[in-house]
Amino acid sequence: MQPASIDDTLAHLAAQGYFANRELATALFLALRMERPLFVEGEPGVGKTELAKAAAGMLGTSMLRLQCYEGLDTASALYEWDYPRQIMALRLAEAAGERPGNETLYRSEFLLKRPLLQALMPDEQHPGARRVLLIDEIDRADEPFEAFLLELLSDFQVSIPEYGTVRADQPPLVVMTSNRTREVHDALKRRCLYQWIGYPERDRELAIVAARAPQSSAELQRRAVDFVHRLRGMDLFKAPGIAETIDWCRALAALSVTELDPQSVQDTLGVLLKYQDDLARVDAEQIAQCLAVPES
Repeated sequence: MQPASIDDTLAHLAAQGYFANRELATALFLALRMERPLFVEGEPGVGKTELAKAAAGMLGTSMLRLQCYEGLDTASALYEWDYPRQIMALRLAEAAGERPGNETLYRSEFLLKRPLLQALMPDEQHPGARRVLLIDEIDRADEPFEAFLLELLSDFQVSIPEYGTVRADQPPLVVMTSNRTREVHDALKRRCLYQWIGYPERDRELAIVAARAPQSSAELQRRAVDFVHRLRGMDLFKAPGIAETIDWCRALAALSVTELDPQSVQDTLGVLLKYQDDLARVDAEQIAQCLAVPES
């Protein structure tokens, strides 16, 4: 359902297991009210993708995801025709003595709808619900694809030469994410509302971990979150995100670890850190110091 206020947005996101701060909830609320795309940047693992999933759950619809990559083209993102089925239809028509035209070859059942086109069409499984489109890691796509998105997001419609114009009856909620591997063009950002997602404060991260890794004890969650927060203060190439904290608590629970100690941390450090240089930097002495530092 559509939230009625910022507080309502916060409550509905929390019901989906997503604990946003007020600034992020405000940006999402405005994106829904103003029917504008929401452009979200932040480090990997801080909850950008999960925001779109939670928004879809809040609105009672399914999420469409377009994963961006270098070389992504409109055929992969928007639509393409099912050529084998078209050829079969052509041959069947010729065998029946018919003269096939566009109505034979370019029917809806031959149109392979990719996420961008699906987002413009009604959700048959959730009638009346607003669609949610996640354009994930737009910074990995090429600039020509950005230019194509500018046109699509301005009118929420697309023209298919053989088929006609597809226009959204209700603009979808579009969430675009970026890990800032490169700067996205200003023209695309201007069409969006913008929000930066950073690492959460301790209490909010603890609430997230409790919701996402309930198999671990409350005390283990507290110690793990404290340890990760101290780890982020070190000079690391890639500090662990919320996703890594959740995975770490799940891993510790799977190993039946009930209390953090230097050995259990050392054994599972690869769940938190994904680069060899970082693993080498966090040695036994650093682990002991992080475990010993009292929470301020």
